[in-house]
Amino acid sequence: MNNKIYFTPGPSELYPTVPQHMQTALQEKIGSISHRSKQFQEIFAHAVAGLRQLLQLPDTYEVLFLASATEVWERAIQNNVRQESFHLVNGSFSDRFFETALELGMKAQKHEVPFGEGFRLQDIAVPETAELVALIQNETSSGACIPVEDINRFREKAGADALLYVDAVSSLPYPAFDFEKVDAVYFSVQKCFGLPAGLGVWLLNKRCIARAEALAESGHVIGSYHSLPSLLSKAKVNQTVETPNVLGIYLLGKVLEDMNSKGVEQIRRETKAKADLLYAYLEQSRTFSPAVKNPAHRSPTTLVANTTVPASEVNKQLAAFDMAIGSGYGKYKESQIRIANFPAHSPQQVEALVAKLRELFG
Repeated sequence: MNNKIYFTPGPSELYPTVPQHMQTALQEKIGSISHRSKQFQEIFAHAVAGLRQLLQLPDTYEVLFLASATEVWERAIQNNVRQESFHLVNGSFSDRFFETALELGMKAQKHEVPFGEGFRLQDIAVPETAELVALIQNETSSGACIPVEDINRFREKAGADALLYVDAVSSLPYPAFDFEKVDAVYFSVQKCFGLPAGLGVWLLNKRCIARAEALAESGHVIGSYHSLPSLLSKAKVNQTVETPNVLGIYLLGKVLEDMNSKGVEQIRRETKAKADLLYAYLEQSRTFSPAVKNPAHRSPTTLVANTTVPASEVNKQLAAFDMAIGSGYGKYKESQIRIANFPAHSPQQVEALVAKLRELFG
């Protein structure tokens, strides 16, 4: 039996109630039902209702289920951009969204800062011609984040017709977005929602939908099965275009029910308290130090630290105590560690991790 606690940045520790929900799903043979059945429509609607409650999502937003958050990059460019997008880049995933736009033939531009740094709003000039502005609220590779208050001010910097997209892949439901000030937010379930990988969630408003419809009417190719009009036509009746991850949507609905019972404000308070504990340790450790220098730009959910001990050795020693953290990303694989601080991680588990890191590495 695997008793390890995964503080990895995704896939990560499962939400505590997932095993019982999995057992119920197996007993009810959720994996065998048709995605055109009334039962699936109820599962779909339950998950959407849970998201709307947890995130206080306005009625002007639609909820779409895709294979992954990575897929959203491609669908967003195809459906919402005719010629030009603009990207904030400070790590590997924000850069990959930019590269995706280029690969799809767009005139993509970017405002880039060094890996792990945050953005100063006054330094960013958004081209008036940008049709989509890609904001990276939480860069999973580097641990840098954009404070929500800065995202809420970003509409002032973009053109009136620009669509503001927010990558919250490894941070929702922690950030309390004002959804009236952005147009789309997307995330993956294997991070803060504590589920097995294989499901991406795309939250988007009527401006995004109208843009896709206008592009299609003008003869612009916006995709086939996963064009926005196609996805929405099925979502309106609580279905998906093709056979989806039925089990994943079922589990998401159940975990959202649990999260709503606890309350999003309590989840956010716990997340901040755990982050404060972790950063306080990293600040005084002899082995580790926060990789993001400006405290205002440090992610509360994906903490990245420089390490003088190779990340593989850190994990080797933690394994003896049934704990695992993430290594650094890409070229930082051994010189940095990444620690997930998700709702699935209890305060007691985080306290135990800090105590063990202090004991082993000072």
